[in-house]
Amino acid sequence: MRQMTFTLLAGLLALSLAGCGDSATLSEEEGTGPNPQLPPPKLTLFPTVSLAPARGWPDGSAPVPAAGFSVGAFASGLDHPRWLYVLPNGDVLVAETNTPPSDAPRDFMGVAMAVVMSIVGAGVDSPNRITLLRDADGDGIAETRSAFLEGLNSPFGMTLAGQDLYVADTDALLRFPYEEGETKITAPAVKIADLPAGPINYHWTKNVIASGDGSRLFVTVGSNSNAGENGLENELGRAAIVEIDPSTGKQRIFASGLRNPNGLAWQPDSGELWTTVNERDLLGSDLVPDYLTRVIEGGFYGWPYSYFGRHLDPRVEPQRPDLVAKAIIPDYALGAHTASLGLAFYDGALLPARYKGGAFIGQHGSWNRRPQSGYKIIFVPFADGRPSGPPEDILTGFIDLFGFARGRPAGVAIDRAGAVLVADDVGNAIWRLTPATEATNAGALP
Repeated sequence: MRQMTFTLLAGLLALSLAGCGDSATLSEEEGTGPNPQLPPPKLTLFPTVSLAPARGWPDGSAPVPAAGFSVGAFASGLDHPRWLYVLPNGDVLVAETNTPPSDAPRDFMGVAMAVVMSIVGAGVDSPNRITLLRDADGDGIAETRSAFLEGLNSPFGMTLAGQDLYVADTDALLRFPYEEGETKITAPAVKIADLPAGPINYHWTKNVIASGDGSRLFVTVGSNSNAGENGLENELGRAAIVEIDPSTGKQRIFASGLRNPNGLAWQPDSGELWTTVNERDLLGSDLVPDYLTRVIEGGFYGWPYSYFGRHLDPRVEPQRPDLVAKAIIPDYALGAHTASLGLAFYDGALLPARYKGGAFIGQHGSWNRRPQSGYKIIFVPFADGRPSGPPEDILTGFIDLFGFARGRPAGVAIDRAGAVLVADDVGNAIWRLTPATEATNAGALP
């Protein structure tokens, strides 16, 4: 296995450097919005591999904010911070987490993906911890941090409903008692429901959000494959958003055909649930765009049979024309292979009024597109509960001039003061975006 890994590592780097696979013919912008351009799929002998090896941030450097914004480090020196949740008292919870270990045998593609993840900074062991960050003096920098919950199993999503804190581990939804101001929870977890995991667990992250009254929880469960190649029998309960009754643990599929949903948020004007979804790979650099969409109860969004409505994936057999006929077209494309993860609707008062109700989205970055896409924070404006314009780059500079990744943005949250927080799981930092001041930003170094 070790020899195979070294061989794959050399091969993937060679593919990346040699330009094997295809290159995009569309700009990243042409693959965004409510009506993205969708060229015919490209099935190539070799996959397109364009990697940004993880490097981290040089001392004194930071991402580059858009005009009108300042950026600073809210916290640094973390261990693979992936997801964020802001408590009512302003404390910030950070899921320090990564892929769970697995003894399941891997095929060639599985080993190849593990090597890719290692190169781009996702090969570290999972800390299995939720850390609490506190900015007691309100200066935009967390002075204290504490291990809030430990011994978890690849935790990801967090949500508070009343005095109950829910955490979505990779294999279970857990509940903990919470008291405002505490810096550590020692009470044992209460398991509310099992979540699909198992030996493959291709998309391991599980996010969770509560309804306004706390009577329902919604959990994201990604697919167990890229496009069903591991057998549809391994996709039961997956590629979906699941509704769970926290009082009984009873669950049902709320919406399906969502390859890998991650972000979950309530749009403040409409009150509707929205999600960000990572679409499939290996159909060319221009396909398939990730997307932002309303989550319609009982809705089917195409995976694995079709994408962006009724566009058939030629690799999937047998097809299901009955399901494809009712596949919902997503509301808003976010660009092919951008790996759009974090989602936060702006409900603060710190930023200008034009940001109110719009969506800040963390794009983790591509590996299957040339040129690379994502690796930034974007903003999608909203009006009357719907996207109302093109995406805007808000935080960039995560890739240096030599093609190395200094960081990779993931989770996004709005803090109690109205600033935008960004989890950077390669830079091991939490960045904080505020309106521009007289202060000079460090910016990205060459």
